[in-house]
Amino acid sequence: MVDEAAIATAVRLLRTGRLVAFPTETVYGLGANALDPDAVARIFAIKGRPRNSPLIVHVSSIEMAQSLVAAWPASADRLARKFWPGPLTLVLEKSRAGAALVHTEWNLAASPIIPSIVTAGLPTVGIRMPSHPIALALIRAAGVPVAAPSANRFTQLSPTIADHVRAGLGEDVDYILDGGPCHVGIESTVLSLAGPEPLLLRPGGVSRQDLESEIGPVVAVADLPDGAHPSPGMHARHYSPRTSLLLVANGDVPEHGEGIYLQHQHLPARFAVEVIEMPLTVPDYAAALYETLHRADSADRDWIAVDLPPDTPEWEAVHDRLRRAASK
Repeated sequence: MVDEAAIATAVRLLRTGRLVAFPTETVYGLGANALDPDAVARIFAIKGRPRNSPLIVHVSSIEMAQSLVAAWPASADRLARKFWPGPLTLVLEKSRAGAALVHTEWNLAASPIIPSIVTAGLPTVGIRMPSHPIALALIRAAGVPVAAPSANRFTQLSPTIADHVRAGLGEDVDYILDGGPCHVGIESTVLSLAGPEPLLLRPGGVSRQDLESEIGPVVAVADLPDGAHPSPGMHARHYSPRTSLLLVANGDVPEHGEGIYLQHQHLPARFAVEVIEMPLTVPDYAAALYETLHRADSADRDWIAVDLPPDTPEWEAVHDRLRRAASK
């Protein structure tokens, strides 16, 4: 259910350069008016996020997305109409002149051109339309695209409930729209359509197989580029709890210290270990992952050991998050 009074408060804050945390189907985002570079700068400052990591711009319609880019290829249209609203971000060349964006509540005086701070100075912009009703209501009512990374400190665990935002950001966020748990639970897939071939920059809530069923072969990015990243979520260490996270096979947990074991298929080799059973299916596992890691992190143990899921294509996004969370 959308609380219209809460949306109105959030809109007023966004329009005056403030930051609003809001739920999406993936994780909670820390949002600012994407056309206001000063407001966007606050996101980077509060998160401690490096300026070479671009932000995703959230829109409420395909038409709003089209107004922000230089070209809207057939592949973008096909994917947007199939997977939007939903957990897919499309990276396209951003508009230099933009078409007028008109909203009944707030008419923009100038064409919507995404500032370079949002895109890490790159000529491209990542855009998605979230499916959470609160996110869509917020963007529609504000009448502007909303730039929003996850509502947490940089490299730390992403928030999937409002309490995670409160614990992680405290009073640094101006307002929190509480929409309950995020049902996808991991960040969006990021696909670049700005080059000669579709390039998967970050696996996420839409699988590579689903993308390929619509547009043909999709190539995964091989190496992290120097300088600005073409997508968020490309740093080696990301999505990490404060407690040391270990990826283990066959239940081979550390012999020393007290820890928590996230079991998927294998029992732990030691009996005196707290076990949290993880779901067996990809969607349920992804939805539970960050919430479980938040809970395990708050237990103040020496380590968290994760029983790795199968190394198969459908688990690509989960493996990406676990690998980055365990990176030193």
